[in-house]
Amino acid sequence: MKIKTSDFVTSAVVPTQYPEDLLPEIAMVGRSNVGKSSTINTMLGRKKLARVSGTPGKTRTINFFVINKEFYLVDLPGYGYAKVSKSEKASWGKSIETYLSTRKNLQEVMLLVDIRHEPSNDDKMMYDWIRHFGFGTIVIATKSDKIPRGQRQKHFKIIRQKLQMSKEDKIIPISSLKKEGVDVLWDSIADLFTSRQLPITIEEAPKQ
Repeated sequence: MKIKTSDFVTSAVVPTQYPEDLLPEIAMVGRSNVGKSSTINTMLGRKKLARVSGTPGKTRTINFFVINKEFYLVDLPGYGYAKVSKSEKASWGKSIETYLSTRKNLQEVMLLVDIRHEPSNDDKMMYDWIRHFGFGTIVIATKSDKIPRGQRQKHFKIIRQKLQMSKEDKIIPISSLKKEGVDVLWDSIADLFTSRQLPITIEEAPKQ
């Protein structure tokens, strides 16, 4: 899928701050150190559109990026950072739950996990939460360059077992360092748009 334009639009905590145009939305969520901002920048071919923080747990808002002026990529707050207070964790959890349960134009929520490690209990809880709201058909396995290709299936099996994924659900390995997996991920998102007959222009991107 060809990405022609990508722009930051707004940060939100409550629904009154969400964009009002109701374009289709694809959301991404993961632990605070999983590499979500780097993945978003890699997907969009940008270096600093999504801010990469040196402090885990820094993203505390829901951030909206408009893509090709036709849909949004939505960056949800990271979770699982131990130094965040219980009240802050509760606040972020509430903001995510409100977004997942009320956003009618939300098409998919993709969980990001680190391919090197078994998903944490927080990851499992988040995945169950996503599935409860009818999403979670795509899981992104970040930092795939850290694992030899011949060992990836073993790691995929661990992720599937921990999250209790169905056979139909996809795991897509991504490497922000080597720019791997981006085409496969965008193809999967394009297939989702097409299957739901959404009015989004699907143009093939040059293969990397």
